[in-house]
Amino acid sequence: MDSRVPLTTIRAQQSWVSLDFRTLWEFRDLFYFLASRDIKVRYKQTVLGAGWAVIQPLFSTLVFWLFFGKLAKMPSDGIPYPVYTYAAMTLWTFLVNAVNNGGNSLVGNANLITKVYFPRVIMPAAAVGAGLVDFAIAFAIQLGLNVYYGIAFTLAILMVPVIVLLTTVLAAAVGLWMSALNVKYRDVRFALPFFVQLWMFATPVIYPASIVPERYRWLLSLNPMTGLVDGFRSALFNRPFDWAAIGISTAITFALLIYATFSFRKMEMRFADVI
Repeated sequence: MDSRVPLTTIRAQQSWVSLDFRTLWEFRDLFYFLASRDIKVRYKQTVLGAGWAVIQPLFSTLVFWLFFGKLAKMPSDGIPYPVYTYAAMTLWTFLVNAVNNGGNSLVGNANLITKVYFPRVIMPAAAVGAGLVDFAIAFAIQLGLNVYYGIAFTLAILMVPVIVLLTTVLAAAVGLWMSALNVKYRDVRFALPFFVQLWMFATPVIYPASIVPERYRWLLSLNPMTGLVDGFRSALFNRPFDWAAIGISTAITFALLIYATFSFRKMEMRFADVI
């Protein structure tokens, strides 16, 4: 037998549709390891530890409350401005951190990619999954703010897991796409924070969607985070749900996921060569 003939040849699947979910399930332990590692590294040798998960949305809310709530008298749909803004900042901060960490996950683990075989999609997915821990901590403060401001909890709060799930899918889609682009174009990591900052001002985080003129409201709804942020607030503050906006956000989110998966699978075969 010729010793030069390889016994096993590993080839990437050619079709993005044929994602091997069986293989992904077999590597689930790697997903848990990478997610837990990201959480541990994030708070290693920090004084406040997991408190940083609360500081970012809380201090942002305080700044927005001072300049927009107090000075600019920004309306908040009858809800106290601090709790109204903090709700959006909790969801938004989760999205931002998940997208940034997911977008840099492949480049940040270049040595692992070039030496070991595993489904590459696990890396950005683990980065997004790790962000859910920070979200849970920040969300606990949100529940406390609801109690402090006397906002009663209703059955509408059952929509919170649905909105969080959709936001997670959206973060995974954008993070997956950005991670693949970042391997090929390294300036993506510099452009990503700028893009996310612009995205925030196009999302009703510090202002209600109701202040946008009706004739431009359709343009705002093309931002998938618009329906998700409004839906999150509706679930927490017992306001009527804008099901049309949530439906549009859901459709755009899954469309982005399909496109991101297609792009990722198309570029995946060359990751080890160019990273």
